[in-house]
Amino acid sequence: MALDLTGACLAQHLDACDDLPAETRRQAMLARVNAFIDHNLGDPDLGPAEIAAHHHTSVRSLHALFRQQGESVAASIRRRRLERCRTGLTDPRMRLRPISAIAARWGFLRPADFSRAFRVAYGVTPRELRQTALRGLPMPNGPR
Repeated sequence: MALDLTGACLAQHLDACDDLPAETRRQAMLARVNAFIDHNLGDPDLGPAEIAAHHHTSVRSLHALFRQQGESVAASIRRRRLERCRTGLTDPRMRLRPISAIAARWGFLRPADFSRAFRVAYGVTPRELRQTALRGLPMPNGPR
């Protein structure tokens, strides 16, 4: 995959993307999209339309790209945001930061929506996870 991405990068620089195999172009696009998502997770307006526009593709093509990964664009964004929130909640250096501030940092503007999504993903509330982490007890594993 690294070789494919390197080839795609070089082909883009040489304006020869059309000469690459379709799978290589797909992998390169997926890598660019994933990097964009990771870089913009804190933007509460981040969604398929913004991502597609930034990458000069259609929303339909973006959804097709993710369908092959087994996860929708929105589900990928939500999962990544929840993972970042979980990391913040279990970080002892962030123990004084309000849970709502950690959630807002990663794009969750409504605390109730965040709490509900977090509980569905991890089986505990954000507060329960934080208390468990601060007591040094084993924490629940990743998303269900």
